Amino acid sequence: MTGLKAAVIGCGDVSTVHFEAIAKLDGARLAAVCDTDPARLAAATAAYGVPGFPDHLRLIEAIGPDVVHITTPHNKHASIAVDCLDRGVSVIVEKPLAHTLAEGNRLAEAAKASSAKIAVCFQNRYNATSQAMHALLSSGELGAIVGASATVLWHRDADYYRSRPWRGTWEGGGGGLMMNQAIHTVDLLQWLVGEVVSLSGNASTRFLGDTIEVEDTTEFVALHANGARSAFYATLANAVNAPVALDIVAEKATLSLRGDLTVTYADGRVEVVPERVVESGGRAYWGVSHELLISDFYARLPEAGPFWIDSAEAEKSLRIVKEIYRQSYPELTELVS
Repeated sequence: MTGLKAAVIGCGDVSTVHFEAIAKLDGARLAAVCDTDPARLAAATAAYGVPGFPDHLRLIEAIGPDVVHITTPHNKHASIAVDCLDRGVSVIVEKPLAHTLAEGNRLAEAAKASSAKIAVCFQNRYNATSQAMHALLSSGELGAIVGASATVLWHRDADYYRSRPWRGTWEGGGGGLMMNQAIHTVDLLQWLVGEVVSLSGNASTRFLGDTIEVEDTTEFVALHANGARSAFYATLANAVNAPVALDIVAEKATLSLRGDLTVTYADGRVEVVPERVVESGGRAYWGVSHELLISDFYARLPEAGPFWIDSAEAEKSLRIVKEIYRQSYPELTELVS
């Protein structure tokens, strides 16, 4: 992968961790940046010393990047990614896959038809704790999964949404809490426990109704293909960003994630898997594994076949979130689907 050219489209908050990861790659370099906001674009070009473009198609034509990192508002993910894939440019896109199911499906179809690869940033799958949970559950040594539960007790205030108004809208974000924060935990839940085949849930606005039109609180109960049941609760009304809690009960052990992972076996043994600690200019709640996902994606570019967290894989969590919206907002079908 010597000399691969990378570009970042969208120079807002989360782009920080992408710039950091690109800087650490061997055989790749940042070649250009893009943003529709003149101030953010000027700041990025000055900070990284590369050309800046206000339009992603102009960037692709002028630079010919090998990989584009898409860190824009949600409603731009799919359209930009499709433009890249149609031109043979590989893509790393932030979650969610898209802001609507239709756009997510359009992106998935473009990925199938393209010679390029796509990765979606569900980086928490690379956490040491997540990898350990998946390995234990897949090995069969814990027996069948009986059930699971997850909670996301976080805090966002009105200023968070006022600083980036798209976040609080159906059009810009495709949803609220579930699309912008808790979708990571939804992804882990379905990846670790198994495919969700049915669910019953509710999304509501309990705290930020004067500021946003989307949800800030959600609960659901899901049935997984293996017969396990999971319970989920998330809110942005908590006083602080508490550690995400994920508990999985198997026949021979219980796995409890609270930052670190504690495995309590039925025979009384207890094992603890610590999470990695990394230095980053990004926010702590983004996790520690963007760099691992990004470096793995670049390393796998020469391989045949899709990347393991591709558009088809990312559609799974998007469908779960949109089903909750469908049940919660039947009067807003066109907006929430």
